[in-house]
Amino acid sequence: MPRKPRFFLPNVPVHIVQRGASRDPVFFEDEDYKAYAFWMKEAAVKYNVAIHAFVLMTNHVHILLTAQSGCSILVDVMFLL
Repeated sequence: MPRKPRFFLPNVPVHIVQRGASRDPVFFEDEDYKAYAFWMKEAAVKYNVAIHAFVLMTNHVHILLTAQSGCSILVDVMFLL
């Protein structure tokens, strides 16, 4: 049975976790972390998303964010990251 679609509400914080494939590392050098943070900031500005907190770990990322509009913007932002 497939998973139910995610439910997003505008102006409600969402905790997002991104993992590497098979939980493999996604960051290898300090520059990788810096690049990801830069891209995340660019996407937040472009799509009017407030990033409240984030943690970049070796094999995954946690992001707490709030989108001003609904689900499509969050999907777009996560695709960019």
